[in-house]
Amino acid sequence: MRILVTNDDGIHSEGLDACAEIARALSDDVWIVAPEFDQSGVSHSLSLNDPLRLRQVEERRFAVKGTPTDCVIMGARHILNGKGPDLVLSGVNRGRNAGEDVIYSGTVAGAVEGTILGIPSLALSQAYKSRSGHPPHWSTAIKFGPDIIRRVLTEGIPRDVLININFPDCTPGEVKGIAVSSQGRNNTERLQIDARQDGRGNPYYWIAYVRLRGAPPKNGTDVSAIADNRIAVTPLRLDMTDEPFMTKLAQLLR
Repeated sequence: MRILVTNDDGIHSEGLDACAEIARALSDDVWIVAPEFDQSGVSHSLSLNDPLRLRQVEERRFAVKGTPTDCVIMGARHILNGKGPDLVLSGVNRGRNAGEDVIYSGTVAGAVEGTILGIPSLALSQAYKSRSGHPPHWSTAIKFGPDIIRRVLTEGIPRDVLININFPDCTPGEVKGIAVSSQGRNNTERLQIDARQDGRGNPYYWIAYVRLRGAPPKNGTDVSAIADNRIAVTPLRLDMTDEPFMTKLAQLLR
């Protein structure tokens, strides 16, 4: 099995090495094609107005000056020259991609692009609180990732469906199990604008995440699973059509 590994945190990220380790537990034919620089939050953007610069870092490891979407296309259509891949693994992201995070996530977008190309694809993310003082528990993703992926592939992923996996922010021994979950919702108030001034008094701004205490997440969702130290496994569809409302619109606009 030929595996293409990508991410959105960049070619030198620890999470990419964790994903490569997961991939090598499944196959010895692993290729890494990842962004030259951090591309977090770029979603499914595609470089159309700028050229893609390709750099070989080492054997079967390449950096692309582009987005995760660019990397998957470059890997599948150029580097591998039409000889696979049989699987795309995107991650392991530094931080969870749950709830509406999947809309912004370059990690999820890498798996989306693989799915568009007809390749079974999974996105992997390691939940992580950046202000906690401890590094991400990469060992949690490395321990549980290969077995989950094997079991999913044995069953088979339907066409136009990708799998989004979020590992909880805890050690492997603290994981309570696996929860097959729906996509949840985050507290939308957590996104704030952090206004600052530079050395000359000119204003500039950061989009910042703020910790808020709100209602507990809805049970059965990826957000609640992660909060309960469970691995959240969520199937996502490329087709985003809301069929119930489509029926209502058809009646309204006929």
